[in-house]
Amino acid sequence: MAIQECPLSALLLTSVMAAILGSLQVGYHTGNINAPAKIIEEFFNQTWRDRYNETMSEQSLTLLWSLSVSIKDFGALLGCLGVKYVADSFGRRNSILIVNCLSVVGTGLMVVSKVSESFETLILGRLLFGLFCGLVMSLNPLYIQEVSPTVLRGAFATLNQVAYASGILLGMVSGLETLLGTEELWSIMLSLSLIPALAQYLILPFCPESPRYLLINKGQEAKADAALLRLRGSPGGVLAELEEMRGEAGRTQASVGVLEFFQKRSYRQPIIIVLCVNMGSQLSGFNASTVPELASLQVLLVFCLVSAYEFGPGPISWFIAGELFDQPGRSIAMAYASILNWGGKFLLALLFPPILKVIGGYSYLLFMVMALMGFTFTWFRVPETKGRTFDEIAEEFRGSENLPLQNKKGFNTFP
Repeated sequence: MAIQECPLSALLLTSVMAAILGSLQVGYHTGNINAPAKIIEEFFNQTWRDRYNETMSEQSLTLLWSLSVSIKDFGALLGCLGVKYVADSFGRRNSILIVNCLSVVGTGLMVVSKVSESFETLILGRLLFGLFCGLVMSLNPLYIQEVSPTVLRGAFATLNQVAYASGILLGMVSGLETLLGTEELWSIMLSLSLIPALAQYLILPFCPESPRYLLINKGQEAKADAALLRLRGSPGGVLAELEEMRGEAGRTQASVGVLEFFQKRSYRQPIIIVLCVNMGSQLSGFNASTVPELASLQVLLVFCLVSAYEFGPGPISWFIAGELFDQPGRSIAMAYASILNWGGKFLLALLFPPILKVIGGYSYLLFMVMALMGFTFTWFRVPETKGRTFDEIAEEFRGSENLPLQNKKGFNTFP
């Protein structure tokens, strides 16, 4: 039975807000690199001239800049591979704190690259920050979903995307030439993500670990009870939540390996759902470049597109994996979803320019088809998770491995 009582305690809100500071950093370094591009390119060129007494060729400069920008996403893909290990070994909260050091070190390297006159340092810094991106964008939803009461789980999970989008906005604004996107200040602009990184180190250690992790993964019921009581702020509903966790622990195995994750029959439908939701989100064209012919309508169209994307596909594609899988498979599921997200971005960046060159603005018709396919799949195959405990959702797949998802009333998103 779903647990409806949901006291919103100050500590619960603090825990969620402290966690999403990582997503704010990711968004910031996604948005701040574009505006000062020419200035940083000139830094690359000047560094090359000082070393070799010659100007870098235009082709080499373009290649070096492309590497600097894209290496963050490559690092993110690599970082996704470590999600299960850190999340299950060190806990959800502690893992966020551990990987935050990648952000601090990576940002530090980017900042000192100007003083050290080394573009290699900047590239290395973005690679390390990319590792942080791949890890934290999985760990954050994992922690947030597991500390949140059932009726607030979806609302709190979307805050991760809100922080990411806010970070992009802050990064774009700070990178403007009228602010910090200048030849003298661009390194300071890159350093601003250290503020939320350090704030996270000051706040998150005082927040509880995930009660689900403590009870189901580690079998530490007393610690889980204490953590849950702190998060809820009152004993009301705590016993019911603990009983639901005990029930899930009794019906699931202790751990699931990567190979077993993809072989387990009860995981097959959730795996397909996560794949289709994420690829439908990424291949809908949200992250494509613009079309010159639409310049006069661009502001309005971009506003509508971003609003629609952030209202549903954006946040849901990140956290739906955490809702469809039981506790042993949840960390791998989040890594899987993160790989699909970052991989989809890379695939779109790779395919869109040549498609745009061949068919121009008609390329958006392909994105429209992908979006319609994603909508159709979601309508008929994606289950509604609102108001349902993790165990209730997992039970549908455990009990109906060879049956359609809509075998119970109210399970589909739309009746």
